Amino acid sequence: MPLTLFISDLHLDSNLPELKDLFLRFMHEQAPLADAVYILGDLFEAWVGDDDDRQGTQFFIDELRGLSEQGIPLFVMSGNRDFLFADGFAKRCNCALLPDPTVINLYGTPTLLMHGDSLCTDDVKHQESRKLLRSADWKSRFLSQPLSERIKQAKEYRSMSRKHIKDAPDAIMDVNQEAVISAMQKHGVLQLIHGHTHRPAIHSLEIDGKAAKRIVLGDWNTHGSVLRCDDTGCQLTRF
Repeated sequence: MPLTLFISDLHLDSNLPELKDLFLRFMHEQAPLADAVYILGDLFEAWVGDDDDRQGTQFFIDELRGLSEQGIPLFVMSGNRDFLFADGFAKRCNCALLPDPTVINLYGTPTLLMHGDSLCTDDVKHQESRKLLRSADWKSRFLSQPLSERIKQAKEYRSMSRKHIKDAPDAIMDVNQEAVISAMQKHGVLQLIHGHTHRPAIHSLEIDGKAAKRIVLGDWNTHGSVLRCDDTGCQLTRF
């Protein structure tokens, strides 16, 4: 039976061996059985540029490339941690980079794929930061710096982000329902798959009088989280 796997929010870091082990289990035991694998953002804890040739980074790149070289189509979307993915990354792991958002035909169902952070419109500070960091000017200035300086700054940004998450009201960290409906209406779909919020669930909603579905991918920590889809439907699983 055809099988498509979706994952997001792995936050891979060579200093976190438990995550590395979960990633290896997925790549060696589950991913080779799929007809396609989609990674919807925040694959890495931070991505400082496609020239990051550190051994720990290269290990994960080699695993991704190994999967694609088995003939498994690999699709990767940037998240808010790895928005600097570019052609160099795609070539290194032999994957296709997806724009956010993207619509695919998932076993006959038009499905909108997003990382999800753009839907969290109540978090005004994040949206302002998102706009700045994705500007061509900011990217150019950041990437022009030595790799060591970029790594240092990425750690500082992560520290500020953790403080913001800790201090912000829990309600604003989730998606805005109006933003969800607007995005789905714009793209003419009744099914959305996204990550970012770390709140895995399958939500039912109504759009223009029709039943719709929003599927939220889980983050990886002590367990891995995978959405398994075939022609009978989709199921969130943990391992």
